[in-house]
Amino acid sequence: MSDEAALQAETARFREEFSAVLDCVHRIIVGQERVVECAVTAIFCGGNVLLEGVPGLGKTELVKTLSRALTLDFNRVQFTPDLMPADIIGTNVMTNDGSGTYRFEFRRGPIFTQLLLADEINRATPKTQSALLEAMQEMSVTAGGTTYQMKRPYFVLATQNPIEQEGTYPLPEAQLDRFIFKVDVPFLNRQDLNEVVSRTILRQAVEISPVLDGARILQLRDVLAKVVVADPVRDYAVRLTLATHPDSPYTSERVKSYVRWGASPRAAQALIRAGRVRALAGDRAHVACEDIRYFSREVFGHRILLNYDGQAEGISVADLVNEITDQIPEEAS
Repeated sequence: MSDEAALQAETARFREEFSAVLDCVHRIIVGQERVVECAVTAIFCGGNVLLEGVPGLGKTELVKTLSRALTLDFNRVQFTPDLMPADIIGTNVMTNDGSGTYRFEFRRGPIFTQLLLADEINRATPKTQSALLEAMQEMSVTAGGTTYQMKRPYFVLATQNPIEQEGTYPLPEAQLDRFIFKVDVPFLNRQDLNEVVSRTILRQAVEISPVLDGARILQLRDVLAKVVVADPVRDYAVRLTLATHPDSPYTSERVKSYVRWGASPRAAQALIRAGRVRALAGDRAHVACEDIRYFSREVFGHRILLNYDGQAEGISVADLVNEITDQIPEEAS
């Protein structure tokens, strides 16, 4: 089999398995097509996700469903103001080996898993939130001078409530930047809400069977690495990212007026990584500019910081992102 034929076969299988995971999750999660698509895309390309929405919309259930569909080790941490870093990472404890010799032994915390649900992450103090930084970026944890590697694949899916501000702490920008997506979870429409009530109250619970495992996810990432990203497409992602900065020659007047700081280089990387997944899911072995634009709202939304004027006037970051994608041409001038 030629290399081209092999890539076509891998592309077809990727599309089938991606669709199978989506279908499996939707057996539990009603509606929320965009939210589910973003979460599964992030899993396939190895990114962390921040889910923001009011209580009761299925954010936690989505993460739990993903862990079952993908047969990944799963831990859940309920973030509270009194949570300490050691409660997440673990700590050294003194043990006796039975012969009278005492030594320190590292007891691993719940962060040592494959899929970590950081529930209501903004309720913990910044000190505790920062305990996730190394794991989210480098997939390792350093404690007592020793670095421990996480089991691959590894993901952090966090949730937060946008309407309750009492007893919460804003996420540091460094941590926000480590989420490939921030996904807004909308309220359900009438039809979907009727289906939720019907499934949970009037019928028996739906059971799902595993679709993929961790080893297969890592294999699929090797397929993603083969997806072609042409130079003009890569440059398009770069120009979109630069356009979020107020001092960039590619930016708009509204961005200059209302934005204090734009997206980091991780945003350009995220656009391409997510674009590769969308290309393969669409049965293509090359990334198009449309694939780059598709996830721009989830990639840029939490990375653009408004200045005082922008906050005072209630400027929508989502509207700014839409303006950027509308104004930046696919072909460089």
